[in-house]
Amino acid sequence: MARIAVVALDRTPLFHLSVPCEVLGADRSDMGLPRHEVLLVRAERGPLRSSGGVVLQTTHGLDVLDQADVVIVPWWGHHDEELPARLLGALRRAHDRGARIAGLCGGAFVLAAAGLLDGRRATTHWMYADKLAARYPLVRVEPKVLYVDEGDVLTSAGTAAAIDLCLHLLRSLSGAEVANAVARRMVVPPHRSGGQAQYVDVPVPEVRDDDGLALAMRWALEHLDQPLSVEELAGRALVSRRTFSRQFRQRTGTSPHQWLLQQRTILAQRLLETTDLPVELVARRSGFGAAVTLRGHFQRTLGTSPRDYRATVSREAPAELERIAAS
Repeated sequence: MARIAVVALDRTPLFHLSVPCEVLGADRSDMGLPRHEVLLVRAERGPLRSSGGVVLQTTHGLDVLDQADVVIVPWWGHHDEELPARLLGALRRAHDRGARIAGLCGGAFVLAAAGLLDGRRATTHWMYADKLAARYPLVRVEPKVLYVDEGDVLTSAGTAAAIDLCLHLLRSLSGAEVANAVARRMVVPPHRSGGQAQYVDVPVPEVRDDDGLALAMRWALEHLDQPLSVEELAGRALVSRRTFSRQFRQRTGTSPHQWLLQQRTILAQRLLETTDLPVELVARRSGFGAAVTLRGHFQRTLGTSPRDYRATVSREAPAELERIAAS
């Protein structure tokens, strides 16, 4: 169980404070799911109110950051106000000793003020991206993506992207099976890649049996162990490659290639968590072809090897979790 500190600043929206508590700390023992210790931490002295005027009370102070495995800074929209020096110092100390630091939406400004984003990629809500880049020129701002994981420092876009980043953190702490089960319980998408667009050009239409794009995606999920090309998927959708790529990005906010890579990664994670298959066989079944390719991809995207990833998560999922995964 990880210790996760959620920093509460004055006038932070309740939504952003509650997202990490719900995703990472809610008690779901009835489903056989693990629970992390999530502590709400005061960043300032005096009355602490949400943006809606709700008065918040917590007994935890910034000293919690000295023992936290993960520190999450939710939304902060008062960019012209000076942040507490005690908070910035506590964030630096936590980062220096190895804690992962995450900023949700405007929380990226807090991480930037602490100097934790210098020379790194980061994102925030698209409305604030230009301001973040102008105020902190050493930060490599990526305004269009949902979230950015730089290993020890993570940032997300606004509102729903905070859920995506917290699920991403849960996946790294407890594995893909647990994260997928929690997402299903919350009735949200189980995995949206950080590189996915913050918004898409058109609303996502209802999926129908005569929806060629949806049928092609469903078929791809059933054949991830095979070589798959955009041309083949376009053919199954009965459209040209160009039309398929355009419609795919409009529908999902990402490219067919990136989507396939994401799905293969999730499948590889599940196989490593729930089976004793050799890494070479996991690589073949998930469509990476060879163990060396899988190892390289895991190192680039997850910062670990398949063997070490397997060692960090339980391969003996509770019966209820197995039922959820199979349904």
